[in-house]
Amino acid sequence: MSRVGKHAVKIPSGVTVDIVNNIIKARGKLGELSFKYTDDVTVTQENQEISVKPKDTTDRARAMWGTARNQVANLIQGVAEGFTIDLEINGVGYRAAVQGSTLVMQLGFSHEITFPIPAGISIKCEKPTSIAVHGANRQQVGQIAALIRSYRPPEPYKGKGIKYVTEVIFRKEGKKK
Repeated sequence: MSRVGKHAVKIPSGVTVDIVNNIIKARGKLGELSFKYTDDVTVTQENQEISVKPKDTTDRARAMWGTARNQVANLIQGVAEGFTIDLEINGVGYRAAVQGSTLVMQLGFSHEITFPIPAGISIKCEKPTSIAVHGANRQQVGQIAALIRSYRPPEPYKGKGIKYVTEVIFRKEGKKK
């Protein structure tokens, strides 16, 4: 059983939080996000901390306790600092660049792949072989990074493709004679 729910979420300076009718709204320098929590938990704000408690001892209430607490923590961290996922491109001639509001990638196909950058997300290519996806909504940042990776996932023989920086590709040995 997780005990994540027992820890209160600290509200950093520059972030305002409103709790009304099972909806938490957080405003910060990166925008405004909201989260609707279930009736199984109660969320209270005291001083500069938000605490989440289960209403009863049912299994669902205890499960939603940790879930709601992490959702609130992600909400607050998102509007305060944001989330970043770094991707790395491996392969001869594989590269990416941001042109206006689109990400243009050459990934070994006969054509370029253009990916429109959605609102609320910023993508940077410091080098032609690195992509940084940044935004306030953790779920959206992860989804966009997964979509970009899906255009050319890494293959196990030479390791060519787009991978997360923290990802480890298990390599296979080629054919033997």
